[in-house]
Amino acid sequence: MTFFHFLDLFGTLVFALAGAFKAVKYELDILGVLILAVFTGVGGGIIRDLILGQVPPGPFTDESYFVLCLLGGVLVYFLAPRIARWWDWIKFADAIGLGVFAALGAAKGVEAGLGPLGTVMAGAITATGGGVIRDILVREMPVVIHADFYATAAALGSLVYYGLDYLGVDSQIALSITIIFTIVLRLVAMKYNLHLPKVRRLPLSPGEISLERKKTKHKK
Repeated sequence: MTFFHFLDLFGTLVFALAGAFKAVKYELDILGVLILAVFTGVGGGIIRDLILGQVPPGPFTDESYFVLCLLGGVLVYFLAPRIARWWDWIKFADAIGLGVFAALGAAKGVEAGLGPLGTVMAGAITATGGGVIRDILVREMPVVIHADFYATAAALGSLVYYGLDYLGVDSQIALSITIIFTIVLRLVAMKYNLHLPKVRRLPLSPGEISLERKKTKHKK
């Protein structure tokens, strides 16, 4: 097993566990838990492979990815009552998965001959694609849209990998640096509530103002 393959499997398991925990949070049955575990674990990688023209995508040629997702889902399903209090640790694990997949996605992009923007997109899609599918399935706003420094951390980490590769840094060292950088950036953003500037709320139209006044009077 290569270093690259080990990291890919590790990131898959971590994301699968996070997806399964989300299913437990919504009190889904075991099929729902397994579905979220699989989509979260391999969704981003499958989207990336399809974009890069790698058909069939990796998980379909190496079924160990699906096996890990299913094992993670089963583990969370049967141990959920005992490990529900570990939700904060799952957030930490999610940050680890974000770093791993951002680095691996960027490496795939560089390997495919993409430029800096293409590499950043490959890394960001790999790191966030599965989570987007997961959130859509449970009717949540995808975390990539509103979470502070989630997709941003993945994109910046991917850019770091591209820069290191451009400078001729060994791939394993570049992967390690990128993973650490992305994880630290995400955790720091979570701890200090760092975020990008948000759009200002547009002023209300006359019709909306009238509606708000009616709501206020009704409450009184």
